Amino acid sequence: MPPTSLEKEAPREGRRILALFLPHRLPLAGVLLLILISSAVGLATPFLLREIVDVALPRQDMGLLAALTGALVATVVVTNALDVVQTLIATRVGQAVMHRLRVDVYAHLQRMSLAFFSRTRTGEVQSRIANDIGGMESVVTTTGTDFVSSFAIVVMTSVAMLALDWRLALLSFAILPFSLWMNRRIGRMRRAITAERQRRLADMTSTVQESLSVSGILLSRTTGRSEDLVERFRRSSKEIADLEARSELAGQWQWSLITLSMAALPAVTYLVGGHLRQGGTDLSIGTLVALVALQGQLFRPLAMLLRLVVRMHSSLALFSRVFEYLDTPVEITERAGARTLTAPRGDVRFTNVRFAYSDSGPDVLRDVDIEVPAGTTLAVVGATGSGKTTLGYLLTRLYDVGSGSITIDGVDVRDLTARSLADTVGVVSQETYLLHATIAENLRFAKPDASDEELVAAARTAQVHDLIAALPQGYDTVVGERGYRFSGGEKQRIALARTVLRNPPVLLLDEATSALDTRTERLMTEALEQVAAERTTITIAHRLSTVRDADQIVVLDRGRVVERGTHEQLLALGGRYADLVARDAAGYASAA
Repeated sequence: MPPTSLEKEAPREGRRILALFLPHRLPLAGVLLLILISSAVGLATPFLLREIVDVALPRQDMGLLAALTGALVATVVVTNALDVVQTLIATRVGQAVMHRLRVDVYAHLQRMSLAFFSRTRTGEVQSRIANDIGGMESVVTTTGTDFVSSFAIVVMTSVAMLALDWRLALLSFAILPFSLWMNRRIGRMRRAITAERQRRLADMTSTVQESLSVSGILLSRTTGRSEDLVERFRRSSKEIADLEARSELAGQWQWSLITLSMAALPAVTYLVGGHLRQGGTDLSIGTLVALVALQGQLFRPLAMLLRLVVRMHSSLALFSRVFEYLDTPVEITERAGARTLTAPRGDVRFTNVRFAYSDSGPDVLRDVDIEVPAGTTLAVVGATGSGKTTLGYLLTRLYDVGSGSITIDGVDVRDLTARSLADTVGVVSQETYLLHATIAENLRFAKPDASDEELVAAARTAQVHDLIAALPQGYDTVVGERGYRFSGGEKQRIALARTVLRNPPVLLLDEATSALDTRTERLMTEALEQVAAERTTITIAHRLSTVRDADQIVVLDRGRVVERGTHEQLLALGGRYADLVARDAAGYASAA
C-alpha cells in the first residue's frame, strides 16, 4: 500500500508537535526520570518471584520468604507512587501545551483579514478550536507519557529476559515483526477515518451554529424548514456515528491475531522450556516461571504501545487540521517600524486607489482620488455594487489597496500600527454587532475604562439614552444574542454610541442610519452634526436624505468617481447624482 499524503507529512508534523513541548523540557525530563525509576523497580518482581520459587520455598526459609514477599508489595507501592507523581506533572505540562495551542490559533485567527472569514464558515472555525484541539487533549496530556513509560518497560523487560535465558527470550520476540507490521496498517486506517470524521464534525458544528442562532430559528420557522433541518442534522449525526464505529472497529481482527499470538506464547514457552530441561540444560523452574512472568510484563506494555501508536497516528489528523490554520498566511500584517499617530488631525486622502478582491477578479475600485480635509464631511453615494463599502474597508485596512495609497495626516494606513489606526478611525457599519452582554459592557468594549458619565454622554449623542434609561435595568440590561432584544434602529444607535465613546478623529458611517425610521433618522442626523463638528466624517449612504449637508459628495459608478461636489452643485449638473436623488424621492413617495 503506497504512503498517503498524510503519511508523507507525518515527520514534519511530528517535529512541530515536539516543538510544542520544548519549553517544558525540564519537567518532562523529571517525568522521564520517574518513568525509568518506576520501570526499573517494576523489573524486580520476576527476579523476586524466581528467588521465592527456587530458594525460599524449597528450603522452607520463612524469614527469606517474608522478606521477598514484603519486597514484592514494596515494589507495587513504589511504582504506583511514582506513577501518580509523573502523571500529575505530565498532565500539567499537557494542559499548558493545550492552552498555548488554543491561544496561538485564536490569536492567529484574530490577525486574519476579512477575506478569510468571508470564505470560511463560522462553525468550521469553532470546530477547529473546540473539536480538533479538544480531541488532542488525551494525546497531549497522557499519551506521550504512556508511550514513553510503555517503551521503557518493553526495553528493560527485554533486557531482563535476555539475562534470564536468551533462547526463550528470542522465542518471545518472534511475534514482534508481525505485530509492528499489522499495527502500521491499523494506524493508517484510523488516521484516514479520523480526518474524515473531523471534517464531518466541522460541518455539523456549522449547521448547529447557523440553524440554532436567533437568525437561523427565525428563518427556519418563517420558511417552514424546521423538519428539513432536523433531517439534515440527523443525516450528519448518523454519518459521524458510522465513522466513530468504523474508527473503533478498524483493525479489530488484526488486533485479535496479535492478542491470540501473545496469549499462546506462554504455553509455547512452557513447552519449549520443558524440552530444554529434559535436554539437561541448567534452566530452573524459577527461571522459567520468572520468564513467563516477564512475558506478561512485556506484552501488556507492548500491546499498549501498539495501541498508543495507532492513537498517535489518528491524532496526526487533528494536528494537521490545526496546523493548517496556523500555516494560513496573514494577508494584512503590521509593517516593521509601524508608526503611531500621537495627535491625529483627521486629514484623509485616497490617491489613485485600485482594488480587486482577487488577483484574477475584476477591479472593484479604479483610479479613486478623493481628498477629505480634517473636520469636513464626505458622503460617498452610488448604486449597489459601485464600491462604496469597499472604500470603507480599505480605509480601515480590512483589505489592502491593490495600487495607490490611502493616507491619514500624510501617513499611509499601511505604515500605521493596527492600534493607532483603530484609535484614529471609528466605524459604525450596516452590519451591527452587539455582544451577548449588558448595554454597559457593549459600550465599554470600545473603551474599557469609560466612566458611567461617559457612557451616558455617548448614549445621549446617539439619541439612545432615553430608551436605555426607560428599561427596568437601564444600562445593565442584557441585549441578547446579537442584540435581538432591540430593533434594528435601536441596535444601530447603541453601536453609534459605542463608537462615539472612543472619540475618534475620523468617523466612518457605513449605512449607519439604514435601519432607522424617518423621525429617528432626523434625530440621529442632528446628533451626528454635533459630533462631526470636531472630526472628519465619511458617510457611505444609500439614503440620500442623510448626505444633503455634506461638505463634499462623491458619486461612485462601477468603481470610479464619476461626480463630485455639493448637493446643490450635483443637482444642477443633472447627472448620476440627480438621477439617484430623483429615484430616492420616488421611493419615499411610494413608501408613504
